[in-house]
Amino acid sequence: MVSSMARTQGYISGVENSGMLNSIPLPTNAVFGTDGIRGKVGDLLNAPLALQVGFWAGVVLRNYATVPGPIILGQDSRNSSDMLAMALSAGLTAAGLEVWYLGLCPTPCVAYLASITDAIGGIMISASHNPPEDNGIKIFDAQGGKLSKALQGEIEAGLRGQLSPDLRINNCGRHYSRPELIKTYSQSIQTPLASGLTLEGMKIVLDLAWGAAVGLGPAVFRSMGAEVICLHDQADGDRINVNCGSTHLDILQAAVIEHQADMGFAFDGDADRVLAVDNTGRSVNGDYILYLWGRHLQQKQQLPDNLIVSTVMANLGFERAWEQRGGKLIRTAVGDQYVQAEMQKTGGMLGGEQSGHILCSHYAMTGDGLLTALHIAAVVKEANLSLGEMVDQSFQTYPQILRNVRVLDRERRLGWESCQPVQQAIAIAEVAMGDHGRILVRASGTEPVIRVMVEAANAELVHHWTNELVAKVEEHLA
Repeated sequence: MVSSMARTQGYISGVENSGMLNSIPLPTNAVFGTDGIRGKVGDLLNAPLALQVGFWAGVVLRNYATVPGPIILGQDSRNSSDMLAMALSAGLTAAGLEVWYLGLCPTPCVAYLASITDAIGGIMISASHNPPEDNGIKIFDAQGGKLSKALQGEIEAGLRGQLSPDLRINNCGRHYSRPELIKTYSQSIQTPLASGLTLEGMKIVLDLAWGAAVGLGPAVFRSMGAEVICLHDQADGDRINVNCGSTHLDILQAAVIEHQADMGFAFDGDADRVLAVDNTGRSVNGDYILYLWGRHLQQKQQLPDNLIVSTVMANLGFERAWEQRGGKLIRTAVGDQYVQAEMQKTGGMLGGEQSGHILCSHYAMTGDGLLTALHIAAVVKEANLSLGEMVDQSFQTYPQILRNVRVLDRERRLGWESCQPVQQAIAIAEVAMGDHGRILVRASGTEPVIRVMVEAANAELVHHWTNELVAKVEEHLA
């Protein structure tokens, strides 16, 4: 079965590498988005594509590896994750690589194990906070960081039949089940807190979103001494993220109040992000988490240049309060990979997103919901205050509205900036608000929506201009 795609020069499993790529329809836009490859299973994302991604990721990662090593492979609880895992593993082993398969685990577990073992990279199968019918493929390098745009581009060139690697694969790789490695990650996120600090006396509610943290989340908090109450704590591919987790805090808020808990934490499907609820049932987003953790690190002189890296979504109230403490906030494009890149560029040790992706380079190379939750709980315990009191003493957010407009046409969605009526509406709104507010319109890299965000000191301005801009987007793009 030989395709018209440029051939490699070796044999895979005794069969000449056909790639089988020409039978896979690919979009004209880039396959890789802001967080790997993501989409509805059965459309772009299917077993033939995953097989090809596994093969070309294996080729590219091996070409850049200094020494041979395995690939770490993990997944969340979605019904499609098993299928994609097997297809990816088939592609990776076809490229001659050894696969260490973890099974169900959080995304940061894959990144961490890639960084501390001889692995040449890691792959996580998850669509994070997306609904059950979606899935995704996230690829990490040997240091546990998100794969660079350049290497993503090489993999995509392979998918599109534009690479003809000069290689000979005489032997297939092997697939090994290695779930015991997850314990190493679990220990790693607890060890920094082990110097006499426990969470004893604290009652904490965890919303595990039927996802990747259902096993580890309760275990690590109980190991640290906390009393734990769990919500949505079974692996359920039909219900992952459905009306629960970090995108739906209402059930967690009610549970915190009902159980008179000290706080609650809500994770997304792959547990690389977290949002909190304080003891009064009030939501605590990533801006507050960054401020509280940043202030803690600042007081311990562990925050170089008092710098926090966040995104264009960070609230103005957060930014101005942090500046009043002598701090500096750098904004990046939305996406934890951009935050991570800016942290590496500037030497920043703390960064993240309002949505709950938090990176602290003292402890991890990528966003980690469980690690962040443990540290925030520890910060509260050490301060001898309630989380609600700490939030009250931090800052007041500016009124902000974020609306999603569903735009199913991918090319129209990603090319929205060429729509003149929408651009004119944005310009009018920006002039009208002046220095008292800001506007952010962008196409989501993970969902088929255009996001419209308006923020201002005056709530009436926020509502008015949000409605105006959403109406323009719906009229000309939806």
